[in-house]
Amino acid sequence: MGMNRDMMARLQQMQEKALAAQADLQAQVVEGSSGGGAVTISITGGLTVESLKIEPEVVDGDDVDMLEDLVKAALNEALQKVQGLQTQQLAGLAGQFGINLPQ
Repeated sequence: MGMNRDMMARLQQMQEKALAAQADLQAQVVEGSSGGGAVTISITGGLTVESLKIEPEVVDGDDVDMLEDLVKAALNEALQKVQGLQTQQLAGLAGQFGINLPQ
């Protein structure tokens, strides 16, 4: 039992849309911050760090732990935003093809 042309065309269309969505996601940039903006990190949907900014007043050689915590918190916030973007992209693609994803 072979696939008919309609099914093959639909699969091709799904693949093209998935690749376009992946490229779109990789181009998007989200920002996470902590310490009231003392540490800000920007990452792409492809999980590449675009920038990391640290305000000079939070750099204290006697309290490196605080700076590490601020960087970690900013990074985690940005990663959560990327996960949100990924979920939106997947839901959008699934909806285009009549697939209902669990909430």
